[in-house]
Amino acid sequence: MAKSDIEIAREATMRPIGEIAGKLDIPTDALLQFGPHKAKVSFEFINSLANKPDGKLILVTAITPTPAGEGKTTTTVGLGDGLNRIGKKTAICLREPSLGPCFGMKGGAAGGGYAQVVPMEDINLHFTGDFHAIGIAHNLLSALIDNHIYWGNELGFDTRRVAWRRVVDMNDRALRSIVNSLGGVANGFSREDGFDITVASEVMAIFCLATDLKDLEERLGKIVVGQTRDRKPITARDLKAPGPMSVLLKDAIAPNLVQTLENNPAFIHGGPFANIAHGCNSVIATKTALKLADYVVTEAGFGADLGAEKFFDIKCRKAGLSPSAVVVVATVRALKMHGGVTKDDLGQENVAAVTAGCSNLARHIANVSSFGVPVVVAVNRFVKDTEAEVAAVQAAAEAVGAKVIVCNHWADGGAGTEELAKHVVDLADSGQAKFKPLYPDEMPLRGKVETIVKSIYGGDGIVCDDVIEKRFAELQKDFGHLPVCMAKTQYSFSTDPNLKGAPSGFTVPIRELRLSAGAEFVVAVTGAIMTMPGLPRVPAANSIHLNDQGQIEGLF
Repeated sequence: MAKSDIEIAREATMRPIGEIAGKLDIPTDALLQFGPHKAKVSFEFINSLANKPDGKLILVTAITPTPAGEGKTTTTVGLGDGLNRIGKKTAICLREPSLGPCFGMKGGAAGGGYAQVVPMEDINLHFTGDFHAIGIAHNLLSALIDNHIYWGNELGFDTRRVAWRRVVDMNDRALRSIVNSLGGVANGFSREDGFDITVASEVMAIFCLATDLKDLEERLGKIVVGQTRDRKPITARDLKAPGPMSVLLKDAIAPNLVQTLENNPAFIHGGPFANIAHGCNSVIATKTALKLADYVVTEAGFGADLGAEKFFDIKCRKAGLSPSAVVVVATVRALKMHGGVTKDDLGQENVAAVTAGCSNLARHIANVSSFGVPVVVAVNRFVKDTEAEVAAVQAAAEAVGAKVIVCNHWADGGAGTEELAKHVVDLADSGQAKFKPLYPDEMPLRGKVETIVKSIYGGDGIVCDDVIEKRFAELQKDFGHLPVCMAKTQYSFSTDPNLKGAPSGFTVPIRELRLSAGAEFVVAVTGAIMTMPGLPRVPAANSIHLNDQGQIEGLF
């Protein structure tokens, strides 16, 4: 019987974090250690790297996700190990997992099999406390809003239009919509409120896009928390909130260093929601890694239509990053689902379904290529994949100009990605990359949304009612230069999660526009996007416990 991820992780021989830091020439006095295997890297050291040249940035993204699984994080870790294995000084950059999915349905986010980051239990649970700091900073602002209203409401909040909700890092549908300040005069003025999951907080998005503590505080001050009765915006700065919020975040903002199972360096820092925000690890971690390594492998959330597009159009645009190559992860199983096969029938060979499902892969390849970055497809191989099915993927990808490399990192770690690693180096060093965002800053907001829908999703355009059209016009005045962040289902190019493959002939209704002034993007909400998930009928929490030795069981 195959070992579980947690069993494999528990058997790892971890090296002291100072030794891992040494592989990137980070001195031990630049580390703030959290036990023997976790550390934060000091800003004093990070600032000393300013004049060093940058390494090459490699993005790992994926086809449209399915219940069959794709293995994007596993491939990111495996590729990082493979690059180190062939003698390339490499670091990986990942997002921190949220507790909600860990105890819900999705599981952890530390890779899998023999391509994991460790200590796995710590990373998937409280880690270094970053998410708690972000949640508390967010909720401090919430408390300051209601306190201000209680003590006279000098800023003139219209309590019907307080835009700032509260957060908790757990799936809890009961908190989606609440009424606060019940219980009489002493508790303030009752109003409708609600909770989002911490990863959906604008503070999280700001945390991951800020370049340093000063930039963090400035961005926090720009958060629009509500309006007056005559619709004038009220910001966090008006409430004098950025200072104390920054104090709560001052340690968390330093990037976290851990290791892979093969004792290679990994930065894991930040984790914004990949729907309502941009779904990438922190700019600070990525930029630090680029100063310390020759190659940096990072990932973006969900499929390339969401994650890669936001990585390019938001993170790279705002941080001045220029990726050198992109890996699109696919599995034969997932492609069969895109070709119409049900999950129960995935064990049967079905070359025709794989070929049909490759329409999804082909569109993602074309989309990523349109940003001017060379692409390679990594097939994350499963035991039951047949040679004929793999050959079908290779034929489909090569027809649109991308090489396919079969990878076995789940079973073999870095040894299973050596071929991929060598090809990625060739692509990154070839000078082919001529990165450019999808749209210019000066394009109107409505045009940006429509461009994404037509160019990336393959749709015919967007549908907006009069209220949305008016909101576009309002936001255009002061925020028209910002990029847009699409909040859309991850399960389809369209807004219908049941439309697999590469659908066309659809339109995308824009349900809401949300300003994230501190994060510096405008969120276009489509379909039924939940910012507070619920637990499934049988949550993963039911199987998580401590054994007689005090070890965690059931965590992924």
